Amino acid sequence: MSTQSPVRRTTVPQIRARKGGAPIVSLTSYHAHTAAIVDRYADFILVGDSLGMVMHGMDSTIGVPLDLMIMHGRAVVRGTSRALIVVDMPFGSYEESPNMAFRNAAKVMKETQCGAVKLEGGARMAETIRFLTERGIPVMAHIGLTPQSSHVMGGFKTQGREEDTWASHIDDARAVAEAGAFALVVEGVVEPLADKITAAVDIPTIGIGASVNCDGQILVLEDMLGLNPWVPKFVKKYGDLGPAIEHAVSDYAEEVRARSFPAKDHVYR
Repeated sequence: MSTQSPVRRTTVPQIRARKGGAPIVSLTSYHAHTAAIVDRYADFILVGDSLGMVMHGMDSTIGVPLDLMIMHGRAVVRGTSRALIVVDMPFGSYEESPNMAFRNAAKVMKETQCGAVKLEGGARMAETIRFLTERGIPVMAHIGLTPQSSHVMGGFKTQGREEDTWASHIDDARAVAEAGAFALVVEGVVEPLADKITAAVDIPTIGIGASVNCDGQILVLEDMLGLNPWVPKFVKKYGDLGPAIEHAVSDYAEEVRARSFPAKDHVYR
């Protein structure tokens, strides 16, 4: 009989308790096989609506439907056993009312078996966050550069370049924390503002294009692996898989055309 303890997933309270502690590691993932790799290193994995752009060639995240998030969420949950899995609520699935948000968030959690959902928006979403958390749905909040609002913002623009806007961002952070969010993604804001936001709230901040002083960091997996031809300034490429994949595909195509593949070792006798 095995004496090894079963692997237990990281929980929402465990992430919440990391405020001011060891930095929280996170990446996005959209498929079971990459999620299985990330699972060995990340504290939580975000099934981000960025999959619309990364996986499906969309111009923005606006067109991502709820069912697509659920499909990819299921795949990531199936491929993992350790990390907390957080699934993005896509545009149009939660903004109308707290009741609508609850129905769709409950659907996501039931059908994917994820541990939490993420919503974009600050003070304007506080009522919805409180409604969800009071009914048993853990919520990660997201402020700063919110991609679902890119049309209103006039594109993907860094936030907080004017210091007189900082107060509103800090107010957003406090509002979602007080409403019950267990963590807060801070995206695309100037470093000193991110530091002030981190100091202003008692929940962990997860930086992306923010500050090293956030309580954790997240990147889009395909960006840091070098699979996208263009990435924002805040992305560090930890790999360069795009050229490697192209080289492999090129070699394969050449061997097929030369009839050198399949060779003797690749066919059944």
